[in-house]
Amino acid sequence: MSMPRAVKIVEVGPRDGLQNEKQRVPTAVKIDLVNQLSEAGFPNIEATSFVSPKWVPQMADAAEVMAGITRRPGTLYSVLTPNLKGFEAALEARADEVVIFGAASEAFSQRNINCSIAESVARFEPVARAAKDQGLRLRGSISCALGCPYQGEVPVTSVVDVVQRFAALGCDEIDIADTIGVGTAKRTHEIFAAVTKVFPREQLSGHFHDTYGQAIANIYASLLEGIVIFHASVAGLGGCPYAKGATGNVATEDVLYLMNGLGIETGVDLQRVTAIGEFISTAIGRPNGSRAGRALLAKAKESQGSQ
Repeated sequence: MSMPRAVKIVEVGPRDGLQNEKQRVPTAVKIDLVNQLSEAGFPNIEATSFVSPKWVPQMADAAEVMAGITRRPGTLYSVLTPNLKGFEAALEARADEVVIFGAASEAFSQRNINCSIAESVARFEPVARAAKDQGLRLRGSISCALGCPYQGEVPVTSVVDVVQRFAALGCDEIDIADTIGVGTAKRTHEIFAAVTKVFPREQLSGHFHDTYGQAIANIYASLLEGIVIFHASVAGLGGCPYAKGATGNVATEDVLYLMNGLGIETGVDLQRVTAIGEFISTAIGRPNGSRAGRALLAKAKESQGSQ
């Protein structure tokens, strides 16, 4: 299959990236981050999560963030909604898309939310119905699709099963997520070859973490399968609280560098995103996790020094 001419990059840094930060990130910083990302040209930004502050204290200011951002025409602002209460808050906050989630791993589902995969997806039926009634886009995210911290390998048939369950709920888009970053290019190919048989290829996305340094290889393998939507997190922010040693999402700067090198359009300005990566890393006091970002920043400093 030939490479796509263009892809959609979903920026997940403000939500998936920041949610596991131990120190509280000021609301103003979160708003500034979303606004800068909007200006860089992202077509879709995962802005926040309407979950219980008891479980995810970092997202307690979701309503304030959504009220404070400057919305760019043409950009979708997505939020995570685990239940109807979260959905109602998302609706009030004028979210463009709501995201529901389930694991492809039975062990992960039991350990994480104390119920089976089938039960976890069934819990989202009222949210899915409400989203459709309100004309909101609905996205389903499948965690541990390429491996689980508790059961190890996840059968391809399990991933296909969850894709079909989410499709039945009416999801407009479904994410195949390597939550703990154990996936390889071969496994990525196998998963997408299977799920594209039961759900439209152009409505599937790849969400890769970089724990074993395989995220870019997995994205390349996905491109060869005709996948045209990818999630990434500026400066490689993020991790997984349920998987020890799991590093952040693949860095947006690294994904943009890959796409630029392949001549694939994204509509997103890499130089601008590099500056945003440095901004948020400095703001929250953590190292910049993007290799391309760090290299481009070093190159810029070097050229400034030689002038």
